[in-house]
Amino acid sequence: MIWDLLEWGRDSVQPSDLARKAQVKPSTVTGAINRLVTGGYAQHDPYGAITLTEQGERYAVQMVRKHRLLETFLVTTLGYGWEEVHPEADTLEHAASDLMIDRIDDLLGHPQTDPHGDPIPRRDGSLPCNHTRALSDITADTTVRVERVSDENPELLRMLNDHGIGLHSMIQLSRSSTGPTVQIRPAAQDGSAEPTDLAVMALGAEDAERIRVSA
Repeated sequence: MIWDLLEWGRDSVQPSDLARKAQVKPSTVTGAINRLVTGGYAQHDPYGAITLTEQGERYAVQMVRKHRLLETFLVTTLGYGWEEVHPEADTLEHAASDLMIDRIDDLLGHPQTDPHGDPIPRRDGSLPCNHTRALSDITADTTVRVERVSDENPELLRMLNDHGIGLHSMIQLSRSSTGPTVQIRPAAQDGSAEPTDLAVMALGAEDAERIRVSA
């Protein structure tokens, strides 16, 4: 979770961030952090940010590689939807051996991204480049391409499906003049407008932060 928060743009990670993300009590997070520190995986000064040690970084990337390759396998080989795979991969990643993950990687042809557009770490721990911007950071009305969507909110993924929006879809973006709401609708692959009867989807600031796009 620490690694994931930092990958999605957090400058630092506080215990309260982990409690909110894991939906557990702060005391539970405190105990977990203490175990990470004792095991040499993390560093934490009282009332300060949590950072991963080199050992912790290696372990986190290894787990991320397993998770994202398992999600890709479930979607491409077993026919799962992108909104279904996150909890399955959460369970399987702790049981799958490194050999199994490498075999899955070979079977899939060494994909660079998972079904949500998340970059998949390579065997050596390096990550493919992933230059994207949060939808929430785009201030002008424009057309952009969906490159990545967080897998933590299945309802958001289902809503995007219902509106005909998936990975690599072109979308038209317009901002509300009365608040942080973002409105999106599908666009043609060349960026031109689609018919006006296409459904418009309204996103709050939190969901707009979960979608990464490119121009």
